[in-house]
Amino acid sequence: MVSISLKFYKELQAHGADELLKRVYGSFLVNPESGYNVSLLYDLENLPASKDSIVHQAGMLKRNCFASVFEKYFQFQEEGKEGENRAVIHYRDDETMYVESKKDRVTVVFSTVFKDDDDVVIGKVFMQEFKEGRRASHTAPQVLFSHREPPLELKDTDAAVGDNIGYITFVRIWEILWHLCSGKVYSISAPRT
Repeated sequence: MVSISLKFYKELQAHGADELLKRVYGSFLVNPESGYNVSLLYDLENLPASKDSIVHQAGMLKRNCFASVFEKYFQFQEEGKEGENRAVIHYRDDETMYVESKKDRVTVVFSTVFKDDDDVVIGKVFMQEFKEGRRASHTAPQVLFSHREPPLELKDTDAAVGDNIGYITFVRIWEILWHLCSGKVYSISAPRT
């Protein structure tokens, strides 16, 4: 049995996580064991010949929980829908992900809390390098970083303000979000295949 507990799972459910997991895992999805949000059950004695893909799929459980939010908002964008409620996922105690679609783009903003002054400096340098890398690649997504104040996309929200708060904004970048959710590192200068 493979199980996962996410304190923000109810927020993901509001964006179709249960339906997406049913679609991806089918009969492997079972009632969650106590204390967990999602459980998958595999009969190790009767695995199909494609067991490598099943192992990979099980390892993508957390990423697939998040995927419903992105699928929903990219679908809104493809359909030209505007005015849909912004997704707000409190993925850590002090950190939040916001997803919003417009007719011409999907914007994802991650808030991050820097624990000390050194983290602020490292974060700023990293984001500056990230922005410089984007300039070198015409296929890289738009990436913005703001420190202390939330970006304009979060105007009229309860987004945190402070010296140790940073906001990383990605604009219309389905492939990048997929990599971020799966824990892969994305290189701005890497060619697209």
